[in-house]
Amino acid sequence: MTETLAGGCYCGAIRYEVSAKPVFKAQCHCRPCQMFSGGGPNYFMLVPKNGVRFTAGTPSSYTRPDLPDAVTRQFCGRCGTHMTTIRDDLGMVVIKVGTLDDPSVFRGPKAAIYMKDSQPFHVVPEGVPCFDETPS
Repeated sequence: MTETLAGGCYCGAIRYEVSAKPVFKAQCHCRPCQMFSGGGPNYFMLVPKNGVRFTAGTPSSYTRPDLPDAVTRQFCGRCGTHMTTIRDDLGMVVIKVGTLDDPSVFRGPKAAIYMKDSQPFHVVPEGVPCFDETPS
């Protein structure tokens, strides 16, 4: 990726830019992603933390206090759109593909992860490798 990608929330209060090349593109079937997506898998791009910046507004965030390695989810406090997840353990940010201005740049997942939590109605494109958890 040579150009900057842009995205934001549903109401437009929060905007972000991605200037780093994604290191992983996938769909996640874990239960938290199902909850945040409304039932389907979450389509995402994993990018280095220093390659993402908010250009308008300040997102709200939530980190579950009862989980030892909890991630931080960033969302719009006005409309509720979940845009990013911060993975401090990896130094990465998960960008939710649906929040990009042009989601077609995703061009499809390279893997399907957490298939152990997958539902019978979830669809994985033909030829995409599947993993019960996160591949090493």
